[in-house]
Amino acid sequence: MLEIADNGRTWLLSGPASSYAVHLTEDDELLHLHWGPRIALADAEALAVRPLPDYRPFESPLDGREEYPVEGGPRFVRPALSVRTDERRGTEWRFERYEAEGDHLRLGFRDGGLAITLHYRMRHDVVERWVTLDNEGPALELLRADSATWTLPEREEWRLSQLHGRWAAESRLTASPLTYGEKVIGSRRGHTGHQHLPWVALDTDATEEYGEVYGCALGWSGSWRIAVAQLPDARVQITGGVGYDDSGLLRLEPGESYTTPVFAGLWSDGGFGGASRAWHAYQRAYVIPDADQDRPVLFNSWEATEFDISEEQQGALARRAAAIGVELFVVDDGWFGKRTSDRAGLGDWTVNRDRFPKGLKPLADYVHALGMQFGIWVEPEMVNPDSDLYRAHPDWVQFQPGRKRTEFRNQLVLNLAREDVREYLWEQLDALLSSAPIDYVKWDFNRCFTDAGWPGESYPQRLWVDHVRGLYALLGRLRAAHPGVAFESCSGGGGRIDLGIMSRTDQVWTSDNTDPLDRLAIQHGFSQIHPARVMAAWVTDSPNTQLNGRVSSLRFRFVSSMAGVLGVGGDLTRWTEEELAEAGEWVALYKEIRPLVQHGDLYRLRPPRGGLSAVQYMRGDEAVVLAWLQAQSHGEPVPALRLRGLDPTAWYECPETGEIHSGAVLLHHGLRTGLRGDLDAAVFRLRRI
Repeated sequence: MLEIADNGRTWLLSGPASSYAVHLTEDDELLHLHWGPRIALADAEALAVRPLPDYRPFESPLDGREEYPVEGGPRFVRPALSVRTDERRGTEWRFERYEAEGDHLRLGFRDGGLAITLHYRMRHDVVERWVTLDNEGPALELLRADSATWTLPEREEWRLSQLHGRWAAESRLTASPLTYGEKVIGSRRGHTGHQHLPWVALDTDATEEYGEVYGCALGWSGSWRIAVAQLPDARVQITGGVGYDDSGLLRLEPGESYTTPVFAGLWSDGGFGGASRAWHAYQRAYVIPDADQDRPVLFNSWEATEFDISEEQQGALARRAAAIGVELFVVDDGWFGKRTSDRAGLGDWTVNRDRFPKGLKPLADYVHALGMQFGIWVEPEMVNPDSDLYRAHPDWVQFQPGRKRTEFRNQLVLNLAREDVREYLWEQLDALLSSAPIDYVKWDFNRCFTDAGWPGESYPQRLWVDHVRGLYALLGRLRAAHPGVAFESCSGGGGRIDLGIMSRTDQVWTSDNTDPLDRLAIQHGFSQIHPARVMAAWVTDSPNTQLNGRVSSLRFRFVSSMAGVLGVGGDLTRWTEEELAEAGEWVALYKEIRPLVQHGDLYRLRPPRGGLSAVQYMRGDEAVVLAWLQAQSHGEPVPALRLRGLDPTAWYECPETGEIHSGAVLLHHGLRTGLRGDLDAAVFRLRRI
């Protein structure tokens, strides 16, 4: 809901539980008023008449109070907007107008020929903010154009939570006291990165289920930066947007415009769990395509075959996958060009006829006849030097003239900022998706930007922004032309996970690390911001030869993966009949609980810190608990779990234990009988009776 004061200078956006208010002074200074519990418009107007603090030497009364600080004038905080022309640098704007359309508020400012529009929209209790810059004057350079600056209320002893990591160890949750100065996280790698997810949360004393939490998440899949600053007067501001440094984003010619990605903010008084559930509900309602549809159980051939694939071999895997209840069969790397290793073939998106003599259609038809959907793996943004594409167009990659072209995984990065590159990829991928009944594409991105040059381009820095915009445009074009095809975002695992890519894909590959114990911590961090509906998780072979050699039971592997979108990635031709039968039972159970896992509310009952960990999903009158016992020391009994979200006046039946529980349920007997020894796991369902 959007409310506007009679004087047209105070604006209040409200959701079910929270409000956000801004005010324009008579001097055209846009000030932040409130972000927190829901208030009335009269409350916002009362806040608007409070005077700014008295002037103090070497300080600005605007710092820490301004809604979107620009560079120039009486400001010393980090600017969200930095503009340079041939004559000058900085911004001296004046207010022009506001526009209200439903719950969408637009505040328009102008500095000469540059029109600056700040956008606001409240969805549930998530505030979406972004900026549009229209150049109606001479050419100018955008050095920095952040999506938003968030101002927090005055509190003592803020604590900052973030998700950090590296390849195969993504989304690790950490929290630390916020001190004076700036904490900066981001990526200068050209993609979102394994090292940080573009999300931060701040609190003072919140627990999993109680207390205030402020969170911010950026919807951008390229290089990015979020800066959290505690200012000298103890106020806190969070600024974030595209690009890691201030060396230049884009050059706007007359008539050109630029729209930043959304930087979303959420206030919750339900602790970290309540904040997560609000983020999840927002993404399912407004971000994820077709989020109301169940994601199918998939099989992926990579760990079973790697590059050594053939139509006959894939058919044998498909038969076994169908027998255990798999719904989507995916052929991974190795089906195209001269792709017999990672040294050749990327860029040549035509079927390898030695491996698939009549193309992919016969295998896709066979998979469909088995009752499954059919999917393939691609990596369109990359090229091997040993490929027909690179030999024909060596200038299509990112490179610096006169410098060595750095290779990671024997590949280079195509410049998707170029229209001819995007058109080539469109033609190749459109032809591929039209050549066979393909239902699913796993879209990979297996290296970072290194030599991000664009010889011959007058403003080569724009590659960093326009590559991502080109990716978004290509995905959008493919989805429009092939609406029945689902897409998964992958980047060596979790290297490209953010609200931007999630608005264009159906799920994401969480990590290349498929070890079920390691995955508990990765999935715990991932769940702070993103829902299980997009979190792909595979059951692979034991020992885990891909990473750490750990031995784990099929039971533990399945229950770990059932916390998200279940997949299977092991070599089914080597599984015993007993293992296949057990796998079929787990797949059948997952399909029963899938509506709760993929569409329900998540409660993190115990974090994965050794010993017992557990999550609960709740939807309507049903709940499911997934529990893992990592280690049991000295025969100590398994601790009880108090469940969340149930009606305390109702009664619930647990078919796994045969017991009847009250709504204030404490799982005790079932845990002790169902979990015995190290690396054990169990599933408990509860239905209201």
